[in-house]
Amino acid sequence: MARDLRGFIKRLEQRGQLRRISAPVDPNLEIAEIANRMLQCGGPGLLFENVKGSPYPVAINLMGTVERICWAMNLERPEELEDLGKKLALLYQPRPPKKISQAVELGKALFDVIKAKPARDLLPPCQQVVLKGEEVNLNQLPLLRVYPGDANKVITLGLMITKDPETKIPNVGVYRLQLQSKNTMTVQWLSVRGATRHLRKATERGQKLEVAIALGVDPLIIMAAATPLPVDLSEWLFAGLYAGSGIHLARCKTVDLEVPADSEIVLEGTITPGEVGVDGPAGDHMGFYGGVNENAPLIRFHCMTHRKDPIYLTTFSGRPPKEDAMMALALNRIYTPILRQQVPEIVDFFLPMEGLSYKIAVLSIEKAYPGHARRAALAFWSALPQFNYTKFVVVVDQDINIRDPRAVVWAITSKVDPIRDVFILPDNPFDSLDFATEKPGLGSRMGIDATTKIYPESDRPWSEPLKPDPETAAIVDRRWAEYGLADLNLEAVNPNLFGYEMY
Repeated sequence: MARDLRGFIKRLEQRGQLRRISAPVDPNLEIAEIANRMLQCGGPGLLFENVKGSPYPVAINLMGTVERICWAMNLERPEELEDLGKKLALLYQPRPPKKISQAVELGKALFDVIKAKPARDLLPPCQQVVLKGEEVNLNQLPLLRVYPGDANKVITLGLMITKDPETKIPNVGVYRLQLQSKNTMTVQWLSVRGATRHLRKATERGQKLEVAIALGVDPLIIMAAATPLPVDLSEWLFAGLYAGSGIHLARCKTVDLEVPADSEIVLEGTITPGEVGVDGPAGDHMGFYGGVNENAPLIRFHCMTHRKDPIYLTTFSGRPPKEDAMMALALNRIYTPILRQQVPEIVDFFLPMEGLSYKIAVLSIEKAYPGHARRAALAFWSALPQFNYTKFVVVVDQDINIRDPRAVVWAITSKVDPIRDVFILPDNPFDSLDFATEKPGLGSRMGIDATTKIYPESDRPWSEPLKPDPETAAIVDRRWAEYGLADLNLEAVNPNLFGYEMY
């Protein structure tokens, strides 16, 4: 079981899903160009062993497919992610059990929480080498510059650990950092994130905010950091739930924070309230360059620790497919039981990769009454913080395969009258990186009711959908080989045969 980055790399190599590249490569644009081509075709993870300007190798595209993310979480199939989500749903909003079976399930989940409690390492691998003060030189790291219009090199897959100055509860998030000098970086984050709350509280108290950046961690921990959690629960605990046992933490050398003990590299520093830098432009998940932020919080790093011969793990954002889109697809499966608990009428939901992971959601419901689809859409937007920024929600009947875009488009075109079935909510808090909105940070949402209409939604009787004769279908099933067609694989459909251009 992979419990650190090196174990996961070994697993990928054993399964033929890693390529080692010994040819010299440049972290300025070249590595990203190579990795992007691999991402586009679902290719293997890459380990660049000879990076110009740095003694450290670069690992990228390790989580470039949903299959590899499942492996990182010690699972084999995406469907198993929903089983994990059911466990998390019990803990997300615990309810008194009404049956013995429910009590047993809750008891198992609580026992898993006990097993998930983090352990502490006194001699952690991440502190085999310790550099302080002027010895800290971020230019030694093989930071990538991804796009030609990027202002500078960036860190994109580091875990940022901060602590609430009041409650002392830690927050673990993944944010983009941009290089400013040999020992400073700016951070780009959304105002709703946990670390921003910590900085606001530190500012009110007149304190510096301590920060640690853990680079090259077990991908399982990255997934835990990306999972929507109740504010008062720790990502370390959820990482232990994912892993089946507690992860190992280590106390930092110069700040009162803990990091994964097996991290490859750890950066320790502080944010002084009011000290800012100019951040951006930089390529973003929307597929465009993000704007310039002249007031981005500035982090001053005064300590760097690392393992002997560390590996630098990184990724980058942009128009899908990218690694963050694959992570979102996996999290979609984990969210599903949590969402069903919040909105029971939802049968399933899907966040298509092409919809920038969360900008459009497709819900299937078991429709029970007029207006049910609209109610489900409104409930979805408020179910989890991440869904605040979902622009479009399409609601379909439960017999529609929401993961088949052809079926969803058919439902929209055959069951929607725009004036009746499309509703728009103006002036909602929004992702400031979304350039489609008229005002930064403020935008509208659209709901589309693509369900079969019932009275009084429509006075017209709805016709029966076309279906094959079941007796004839059974005859054809039995005689399929007799027809001489048994060698044809009816499941492997090339979408390009139907007018699509997918490569």
